Amino acid sequence: MKTRLCELLGVDYPIIQGGMAWIATAELAAAVSNGGGFGIIAAGNAPADVVRAQIQKAKSLTDKPFGVNVMMMSPFVSEVMQVIIEEKPAAVATGAGNPGKYISSLKEAGIKVMPVVASVAMAKKMEKDGADAVIAEGTEAGGHIGELTTMVLVPQIADAVSIPVIAAGGIADSRGAVAAFALGADGIQVGTRFICSTECIVHDNYKQAVLKSKDRDAVVTGRSTGAPVRALKNKLTREYDRLEKEGASFEEIEALGVGGLRRAFEEGDVQTGSLMAGQAAAMVTKVEPCADIIKSYFNGAETVIGIITSKLK
Repeated sequence: MKTRLCELLGVDYPIIQGGMAWIATAELAAAVSNGGGFGIIAAGNAPADVVRAQIQKAKSLTDKPFGVNVMMMSPFVSEVMQVIIEEKPAAVATGAGNPGKYISSLKEAGIKVMPVVASVAMAKKMEKDGADAVIAEGTEAGGHIGELTTMVLVPQIADAVSIPVIAAGGIADSRGAVAAFALGADGIQVGTRFICSTECIVHDNYKQAVLKSKDRDAVVTGRSTGAPVRALKNKLTREYDRLEKEGASFEEIEALGVGGLRRAFEEGDVQTGSLMAGQAAAMVTKVEPCADIIKSYFNGAETVIGIITSKLK
């Protein structure tokens, strides 16, 4: 299946891997790229030297194109952007802020720019500022989220911009992929499903938590701070909920989450760790190699289209 996104990124399948902090390491990004998709390393809040090491490691694991996700809230964002310009991955995806002031220098270095957007206005601004594509991420996604669902966000953005649109949030299988393309997307971004990939180096407890999750287990915390986050419910999310209901300060709520991702990723702490995952978690049923996961999204698409056709008769 070839779309404008395949041409833009030089990949076999129009699928990119989500830039999940701690989870999206060089190992996962390389495996996704080797499988025909577009792998992404998550810079998160890591300093520039760590990001450089991850990029160089990915280069040693694949000769396929891959990218880096940069969180604009990171205290090291300027240094990380400079490393990216020097190391020249194929593309940069950005989140949690406006990358406008970096777009021209990234493009001058031959690096494609794909900001994550949660509104039509932001998508139009990113196109005007020179972005090569936008990632329209619905509230079903894991991690930092917006308010609109994928179902309503993607078609509105697809109608508003001329650059490729990548649908993200809640896309767990080939049915979701077909729906995304029907909504006007040129590709899909998948995060949660890749947590349960063979090559993902997250602690097995984290993977098992995803596999055991039910339909209402991916909950949102932090709405009162203006920075809502979706993760699997556990002792940590319940404590967040308690603090917010009691009207705790921004500082108290933020302090609660410090080190949460590391505890979940490295230590396998599924109670006080932050198990960031989207609503699609409940649809993940097994651990598979990245290449098989990627193929499942597109090999099953013809079957889905056939089912839709039969229902219309």
